[in-house]
Amino acid sequence: MNRTPILFLNVLIIATCGLVYELQAATLSSFVLGDSVTQFSLIIGLYLSALGVGAWLSRFIDNGLARAFLEVELGVALVGGLSVPALYLVFARPSSFVPVLYGTVFTVGTLVGLELPLLMRIVRDQLDFKDLISRVLTFDYIGSLVASVLFPLWFVPKLGLVRTSLFFGILNAVVALWGTWLLRPLIPGGVLGLRLRAVGLIAAFAFLMAQAEMLTQSSEEELYDSRILYATTTPYQRIVLAQNRNGFQLYLNAHLQFSSVDEYRYHEALTYPAMLAADHPRHVLILGGGDGLALREVLRYPGVESVTLVDIDPKMTELASTHPLLVRQNQGAYDDPRVEVVNQDALIWLSQTDLRPDVVLIDFPDPHSYALGKLYTSRFFRLLRSRLSDEGAVAIQSTSPLSTRKSYWCIIRTMEAAGFKVRPYQVGMPSFGIWGFALARKVDFALPTGTLPKGLRFLDAATMPALFAIPPDLGPVEVQVNRLDNQYLVRYYEAERRGE
Repeated sequence: MNRTPILFLNVLIIATCGLVYELQAATLSSFVLGDSVTQFSLIIGLYLSALGVGAWLSRFIDNGLARAFLEVELGVALVGGLSVPALYLVFARPSSFVPVLYGTVFTVGTLVGLELPLLMRIVRDQLDFKDLISRVLTFDYIGSLVASVLFPLWFVPKLGLVRTSLFFGILNAVVALWGTWLLRPLIPGGVLGLRLRAVGLIAAFAFLMAQAEMLTQSSEEELYDSRILYATTTPYQRIVLAQNRNGFQLYLNAHLQFSSVDEYRYHEALTYPAMLAADHPRHVLILGGGDGLALREVLRYPGVESVTLVDIDPKMTELASTHPLLVRQNQGAYDDPRVEVVNQDALIWLSQTDLRPDVVLIDFPDPHSYALGKLYTSRFFRLLRSRLSDEGAVAIQSTSPLSTRKSYWCIIRTMEAAGFKVRPYQVGMPSFGIWGFALARKVDFALPTGTLPKGLRFLDAATMPALFAIPPDLGPVEVQVNRLDNQYLVRYYEAERRGE
């Protein structure tokens, strides 16, 4: 029997599994350690270098190539399949997480790097060297493409990180088990031990897949020091709703978005300066803010006729409109007939809409990735300015002017470079510390004044002007404008999160 085509299928599976393990490690590390761009770069770079180490080590295996290949495949199944569960066990302890993370990445990369030369040597008598190299590399690169496409679009949303890791561990173990029949003529001695280990791994990983939710919840409860009420992974983010004695909190990709105890300070500060500055706004646009809390505040304001909320993640807006805790917190804002929800990328939607809002509230997550950083670029703000009504106003959350001072002023300067007149302001919050915002219009404007809706817990006529008092330790610093082709903001934010 010609084993060559089937062995090339194994190359495809090996490449797919190996890259999936590293993508999972990079994703988890960006949750725990932050700095997603840096983490992805480091992990993929380490993985590629480990492939080279494995290829170099393969030169020391002279005999029993088929058995060695199957042993290594079982090793990939064991280490790769357990990689994410192991990382979740140390999720809440960065000092332990880092060595486990990089040790796992290097081990998997080395084992995968061992496998490909061994397979090539097994089939070298059946193909010319030219065909052998071209076919192995072709299947290797196709496997990488399969992993890159299916990992974010199917496996993570459908299975989650833990189950995906265990599933690919099972897949590697199945390859090893299959190989004991496929390569049996090339294996001296018995193969019962190999088969029993492969079956044992398949059974153990299947059991762990059934317990995956319990493992994930236990790890996240330790990380957040809270009871997990709801958790899901979407194509865009990991959404976690947690509760402790201080109320409940929403986390996106392990970043706190709000605490029910003090979120009203944030959302009143985001909403009402812009509403007052625009003077009798009728049409309001909210970008981000899928939790519905800024929406709640907008709907309180007299004279509002329509609100369009654009959030990329339909799971987030669905959760905010159906989960009892969130519905109570946002006061059922999504049920208001004046509200239209659009689940689309804000930059794409803004480039296509004919809407001319009187007020735009921007409540995006912090710019910890290039995907988010594009929403704080001069191009985005120029596009926003072209859509805003002539008398309109924009308010945007702008990170902390205390802990991420360069990031904050980078957002301010980028808005100015796009043609906005900008007034920075800030508010103190127990959950976040000092938090920064920017109020902008197309023309010069005075500090907002006017009548606020009744029932506000934080803002009043005396508090409003105090928001715009910027003390010296929060004052301007020299920064670059954030453009789509440089993304200075993401680099500032990453460096400041690291304490640099």
